[in-house]
Amino acid sequence: MPHSFGLRARTRHMFSRKFREHGSIPLSTYLKTYKVGDIVDIKANAAVQKGMPHKFYHGRTGVIYNVTKSSVGVLVHKNVGNRYLEKRV
Repeated sequence: MPHSFGLRARTRHMFSRKFREHGSIPLSTYLKTYKVGDIVDIKANAAVQKGMPHKFYHGRTGVIYNVTKSSVGVLVHKNVGNRYLEKRV
């Protein structure tokens, strides 16, 4: 069988969590306040699938450009061919 090209393909160790970190996420994660211009690291949490960024952006650093009730917009730079693009995650 050919290998799949799904969104979470080949992320077995990337999205895995330590044994003691299994289960629900602490509320302090959701209660953090972010402001436009803050520099943040993007880290996908396997316990929450909704709103999970693509595996390419896991571990990348970006700048916050938008803050809403349910999400935070992050600006990341990405090399595509010979260009350097700004991607909004």
